[in-house]
Amino acid sequence: MTRRTLPIGIQDFQTIRSEDFYYVDKTRLIRKLVDSGRFFFLSRPRRFGKSLLLNTFKALFEGQEKLFEGLDIHGHWDWSVTHPVVRLSFGKNYNRPEDIESNLKNQFNLIEHAAGLKFAGVVPNSAPERLQSLLYHLHDQTGQRVAVLVDEYDKPILDVLRNPEQAKANREYLRGFYGMIKDSAEHIRFVFVTGVSMFSKVSLFSGLNNLEDISLDPRFATLCGYTDIDLDTVFAPELEGLDRNMIRTWYNGYNWRGTQRLYNPFDVLLLFQKREFNAHWFETGSPGFLFETLTKDSVHPLELEGCVVDKSLVAKFDINDICAEALMFQTGYLTITKEMRRGHRTIFQLDYPNLEVKLSLNDEFLAYLSSANRALLGQVETLRDLLEVNDFEGFASKLTAYMASIPYQWKTTGNLAHYEAWYAGLLHMSFITIGADIRSEESTSRGRSDFVVLTGRQVFLFEFKMVGSVAETEATLEAVLVQMRNQGYAEKYRDRKEPIHLIAVACGRASRNVLAVRAEPFVVS
Repeated sequence: MTRRTLPIGIQDFQTIRSEDFYYVDKTRLIRKLVDSGRFFFLSRPRRFGKSLLLNTFKALFEGQEKLFEGLDIHGHWDWSVTHPVVRLSFGKNYNRPEDIESNLKNQFNLIEHAAGLKFAGVVPNSAPERLQSLLYHLHDQTGQRVAVLVDEYDKPILDVLRNPEQAKANREYLRGFYGMIKDSAEHIRFVFVTGVSMFSKVSLFSGLNNLEDISLDPRFATLCGYTDIDLDTVFAPELEGLDRNMIRTWYNGYNWRGTQRLYNPFDVLLLFQKREFNAHWFETGSPGFLFETLTKDSVHPLELEGCVVDKSLVAKFDINDICAEALMFQTGYLTITKEMRRGHRTIFQLDYPNLEVKLSLNDEFLAYLSSANRALLGQVETLRDLLEVNDFEGFASKLTAYMASIPYQWKTTGNLAHYEAWYAGLLHMSFITIGADIRSEESTSRGRSDFVVLTGRQVFLFEFKMVGSVAETEATLEAVLVQMRNQGYAEKYRDRKEPIHLIAVACGRASRNVLAVRAEPFVVS
């Protein structure tokens, strides 16, 4: 197969199809979508191909037939009928409601000029009224209803989330603007709105409540993103010299209730260009607000791995109600790994989509907590080395110093288990950053350890316990080890034929540090 040009940073469908770029055909799903309704909303993380999808819709409704030759939809579309298109994008910065108004008016000027519209009478002052007038005149001029495409619909709100009052003001403005789309329904053929977050219809789309949210619709789960089949067919010429299983491990794994897991296109294209496994997608984002939310809500990444949530929770997002699970899911740091039914409710299990996100998120969050103290990485390497040689006394000393170097930034809630999770979570994140094989809260038939470290030669099972005073330390450590023995924490690792170690860690509630560590080998009876 002939190698083509990688469409890195190219979001224009016309450019990709008229020049020698790779293109993954999404038009079968596009046809299915257009045939099934008129008003749609799709949420996907950044750099997942949403803008290219909108530009594909634009070329389709404008009847640019030549661009679709050889694609699935070509023989299933009436190319004799064309529709005017209003494509809007909120790609600027929005610190005031006036910024939204100004940007929209500029976009309307360009659309009206391109369409050769000349209004009789006074041009409406406000952007919502301008939209209403534009839709009417385009329909009147062409005799065909309009396709309305909105990209980054939520950016004016997301830009100012740290300023709740401004975020509310921007939300109220957008609510009125989007409501004008429904009020102009007789002039509209098709609406597609896309962005990152899933703001509720009540908070933002109350005026456009006929939008069908397909974000978690299995029929359209692969509308954005690349599948394994896409890599093995469309991008087959690029695979030579790259470990195929490593590509899956690093970048595959996103799922929105479909039968196939997906790659972020940006990751794949950068991998093929640079030929290196790096955090291509993660490095383009700024997760500062995410880390602020996790810290404010006292949530560990450890607690989010494998977390089970109601379907309604992951699709819940509003200015005054931003939960960590929904934020991480919608921004692409967690994905659906399992779906279950419990009575009348649908339950999702969430986890990191792939190795890129798992390594990068833990690394950056640890740096955030430690004020970017990158020297911590070397300390974690030392902790692993001490475990490997079974120097548990040295491990205890180093762990105490390590924990002392990280500020205690999570809120204290008075929940004893939460405090234990803080220590377990920090060590868990730390080992992840150096690529250790970590298993979180591994369950047995009678209990579960806080987390497990597998080195390939030995197994280390950790259990953390808070103590109120130094005097309680020894008795607490002994009780923890008895619990680990009696509840069979090590049973599931017998078949590995590797030495197994039970490690109890006592943490001081007052001192907020590790007080002592005791380890013992698991003896197979």
